[in-house]
Amino acid sequence: MKFRASVENSLQGIVLVNKPAGITSHDVVAFVRRTFKMRRVGHAGTLDPMATGVLVILLGRATKLFDKFVAFDKTYRATLRLGLKTTTADIMGQTLIERPYDGVDEDAIRRVFMQFTGNIEQKPPMVSAVKHQGERLYKIARQGIEVERTARKVRIDELRILQCRFPDVEFVMSCSKGTYVRQLAEDAGEVLGCGACISQIERTKVGPFEIKDAVDLENLNEGHVLKWQF
Repeated sequence: MKFRASVENSLQGIVLVNKPAGITSHDVVAFVRRTFKMRRVGHAGTLDPMATGVLVILLGRATKLFDKFVAFDKTYRATLRLGLKTTTADIMGQTLIERPYDGVDEDAIRRVFMQFTGNIEQKPPMVSAVKHQGERLYKIARQGIEVERTARKVRIDELRILQCRFPDVEFVMSCSKGTYVRQLAEDAGEVLGCGACISQIERTKVGPFEIKDAVDLENLNEGHVLKWQF
């Protein structure tokens, strides 16, 4: 794949945005539409409002390449909070269970992470964009309803602890498309016996695109457009 900077009036290509916390991926798309005064804008892979990091924005004809971009592997840097299970598998949700985590140490977490490395099956979380009977799961979750979800095959290539400051465990996860960090945290918490959720998520890489190359929204201009060689 080859990209080059584009300053054409009719923008075609991609922008790597460093999404801030507190807004949706759709909000980012709307911001880009206003900034570039164009309607044909989309994104390749949703980030939750609490999540930050690399969001690939598609401009013009590049929107037709959604399937190609969304299929890229991803890397995340996240923080797992021990002893807490919530309705959304992150600290933004309502608390369901609080348990002590006194018996959990770094070695225990490392052993559990090994269980989730490789080809595994994972159920999508209720706050995902996966559809159930035609409706997005996150919309169903907002009604306080939980439905049965079918587990999907995903692949986790790397699951590595960066540091432990209990009850928080910072880690890196490199994975295939369709793998959910929050579900990994919840599943690992169940195995550990104390429950767990996510307190922070940053997507640091999407395919060949890294966080160091992403632009903050307030600095976005036409010089940040990478042109796809159609």
